[in-house]
Amino acid sequence: MAYIVVATSNAHKVEEYAKLLEGQKVELKSLLDYPNFPGVEEDGATFRENAAKKALAACRYCDVPAFADDSGLEVEALEGRPGIFSARYAPTDKERIAKLLEELKDKENRRARFVCAIAIAINGEVIETFEGEVKGSIVDAPRGADGFGYDPIFLPDGYDQTFGEMPQELKNRISHRAAAFKMALNFVEDEMSVLDDDFDL
Repeated sequence: MAYIVVATSNAHKVEEYAKLLEGQKVELKSLLDYPNFPGVEEDGATFRENAAKKALAACRYCDVPAFADDSGLEVEALEGRPGIFSARYAPTDKERIAKLLEELKDKENRRARFVCAIAIAINGEVIETFEGEVKGSIVDAPRGADGFGYDPIFLPDGYDQTFGEMPQELKNRISHRAAAFKMALNFVEDEMSVLDDDFDL
């Protein structure tokens, strides 16, 4: 079976992508399978730039097709923060959430969006990037124990559960990561099957 590498060692992301790939004729590997991967400095100015850097590095190191995402939370009242620094806003998920809620405590505008950019690299080159989003608002206190990152405080539009309360199957259908990944899969199926049997979906 053909396989593709997702350029992350985040077990939560690997699990989410594995579920999104169910039914596809491809095996998912991750950087957890490549413990000597040297890592990538995420110094891009946008989600797309960071995703492209990671996908390219993984593709060249592992010598197989690879994809990577860079994602984060953009809050209107904070002028888009934490944005590309979402994962580095504080040392732990709990501290990141606490910091964000503290910054919003006197703000009436709680609007926010999750953004995910996905880049695909094949044969040592980045061939395309995609961006998905889901809009919503920030609740006053964490709700739910599922998900990761800012999931417990993000309430997507049209739902009464935060990502932290929502069943994984539902989150996988509506999330920013799912939206970007569906675009990436459609692109591969429509455009790239002639290039390389290693990426045979």
